[in-house]
Amino acid sequence: MLNDPAVFDAGDIWMSGETSDMSDVRETLLAKQQELQDRSADLTAPPDASGSISFGKRVGDGTSMAVERITQVAAHEQVLFQVEEVARALAKLDDDTYGICDTCGSPIPEGRLEIHPWAVLCVPCASV
Repeated sequence: MLNDPAVFDAGDIWMSGETSDMSDVRETLLAKQQELQDRSADLTAPPDASGSISFGKRVGDGTSMAVERITQVAAHEQVLFQVEEVARALAKLDDDTYGICDTCGSPIPEGRLEIHPWAVLCVPCASV
């Protein structure tokens, strides 16, 4: 019964070699969490107050700054989504369900977890 988290141990299927130590996975996730927090702080820092900004008919500093800020907001939303994924992956480590898809309960493939240790969905569920 692979889909029953009470019976299925994700570590039995996907973990091998050096990555078999869950403390290594935890360290990787904690490092990613810190990286994301640092990036979030950079993205939410107030913009430099470098003079007055005017929005006229021509593209100028004001328009460029507005476009840059919109881009930063979108990047920040992506960072916040990743923060949630990392937190969920850490919680799954704590409750022994790491490596099991949150949606369908199937095992998450080893290759996916090696590339994205914070993945909480299998490929088919993440594609929906």
